[in-house]
Amino acid sequence: MLQVQNISKFYEKVGVLDKVSIDLNKGEAVGLLGPNGCGKTTLSSIISTLIKPDSGNILYKNRSIYEDIYEFRKKIGFCAQKPNLNTFLTVKENLIYSALHYSFSQKDANTRVKYLIDLLELSDYIDHYPMQLSGGYQQRVMLGRAMMHKPDIIILDEPTVGLDPHVRREVWQIVQNLKSEGVTILLTTHYLDEAEVLSNRVYMMNKGNILLCDTPDELKKKYEQNSLEDVFVKLIKNLEVKSDE
Repeated sequence: MLQVQNISKFYEKVGVLDKVSIDLNKGEAVGLLGPNGCGKTTLSSIISTLIKPDSGNILYKNRSIYEDIYEFRKKIGFCAQKPNLNTFLTVKENLIYSALHYSFSQKDANTRVKYLIDLLELSDYIDHYPMQLSGGYQQRVMLGRAMMHKPDIIILDEPTVGLDPHVRREVWQIVQNLKSEGVTILLTTHYLDEAEVLSNRVYMMNKGNILLCDTPDELKKKYEQNSLEDVFVKLIKNLEVKSDE
């Protein structure tokens, strides 16, 4: 469904991404993993069209997204790492505004918002303002906003950072439900247990490069580890040893 081809990005002549290539298939969740500063958020921001690459291309259904970037934006939803809801609007107004932004009629906007409020269990909070909500409920509203226009691809950038364990599990269930509906998920996360549970495949990054791509089960088998977190720790330690040689 989506092919990222040789994407490079520089900030003040410092390379952040170096000819990175990944692909996403319909209805799968792909985890994007790596230490701080490896380029995960930059890559997800490029795919979501928030920033431009310095070179490379992205194909959606075999067509460059840059031929009609506005049309591609209708196909993706983006849930940012930090809450960025409009604090002057209530939960319901935030969601209605998002629907109208995507050219929904008022009737269709109300129908879609009602569905998402029920799905995300937000009915008790529709008249609350974002700052009155816990971090977990703010995240639910942001997920609702990302899902509003029924996108083919949803990009989740650290969607559960700072959330309580039980709230993280609730977000996981939402992601699993999206996958079952055929939505493709790109997940950047520091939580390796999260990636292991949710991802069909994972890409591991370091210093702007893709180190490897495989399923969590195959990686555990290949590196003889019990968890994806153990695989990641072993891989990073091996890289540190090589860099010291």
